[in-house]
Amino acid sequence: MATEKEARMRMLKEFDETNAGVKGLVDLGLQKIPEIFVSPLDEFGREPELRQSVQVPVIDIGDMGNPERRNWIVEQVRMASEAFGFFQVVNHGIPRAVLDGMIGGVHGFMDLDVQEKRKYYTRDVRRAVRYTSSYDLYTARTASWRDTLSVLCLGPDPIDPDELPGCSRCEVENDIVGSLTNSVMLEKKNSILPVRHYIYRLVE
Repeated sequence: MATEKEARMRMLKEFDETNAGVKGLVDLGLQKIPEIFVSPLDEFGREPELRQSVQVPVIDIGDMGNPERRNWIVEQVRMASEAFGFFQVVNHGIPRAVLDGMIGGVHGFMDLDVQEKRKYYTRDVRRAVRYTSSYDLYTARTASWRDTLSVLCLGPDPIDPDELPGCSRCEVENDIVGSLTNSVMLEKKNSILPVRHYIYRLVE
């Protein structure tokens, strides 16, 4: 007779081997959330404290070359990192069209036919294009109810176009991941990489 741990591992593998992610379950008309996604009761020992006044830290990184501004930004990053662990950056110089293209590309990919998405479902972190669900699926106490699309296009080597979903090689107006990747690659040198390098230097 299978132990509880073995039974859970079997359910995890069955889900993972569908290569369809959480959205695949939803598209099948799921009526009940699978047990692997349900948090144990002991995690609900007390009601979370709601603090309506808390806001996500917003840091203006405009005029990055000014030494005085840099010192101020460093301090803002330090405080936000210590208090929240994350922050929002404004005046970063990345065009709105690029940001919208990235969001639209992900939405478009998630709406693709499941058979097309399965080609990119993997846990191989070396893959330039990865579609997966719960990075820590086999180690976390509860699986995350979300899917993730990762396109590694900011590395030293340009992404191979053949690794992108077929639709991304269509015309720009109609592609999916292409709208994400092409926009990022066009702006990589002019805006995104400088912002990334600047943020990295701030938190060193």
